Amino acid sequence: MHPCPETLASAVDQSARLLTRYLAGFDDTNHTAQAEHLPNHAAWTLGHCALYMHRLAERLDENPLPADDFSPEPARRAFGTELVAFGSKPSASPDDYPPLARCTEIYESACHRLAHAVRDADAATLTRPLPWGKSGEFPIWQLVQRITFHNGTHTGQLADLRRALGFPAML
Repeated sequence: MHPCPETLASAVDQSARLLTRYLAGFDDTNHTAQAEHLPNHAAWTLGHCALYMHRLAERLDENPLPADDFSPEPARRAFGTELVAFGSKPSASPDDYPPLARCTEIYESACHRLAHAVRDADAATLTRPLPWGKSGEFPIWQLVQRITFHNGTHTGQLADLRRALGFPAML
């Protein structure tokens, strides 16, 4: 397999634009609103997806997680890393998350970083196996695809949340 960096990076870019479309109607008064039987809210989703895109980008560009975007404790300008990590439970408190514009900025920055790192990677790098969570080991190019599907899964959750909160349909 000879992965195409531009195709993979374009998929990351497209997943970014798809998810942010579904933020219409959210603001600082409701970005931590949850609905019964739905797992996540908008702020958590943005931080969660950003965290894992940054984690994959770290493996490509060898730069650490941006301290301005993530911190051990929740802050008004940064996500609390553990608050948005895999297995975390979203908090309903807006004080635990940055304002929506900042959440979106962090998410978009993570998308841009990952897409840029993928575009700069050569085929040998993209085919290098990498351990990922408890799932096993995968070539990096497959993890990039997996991240775009991950973003898509959470976009679907936002679509469900929008309906449950009574927002107008997007399509």
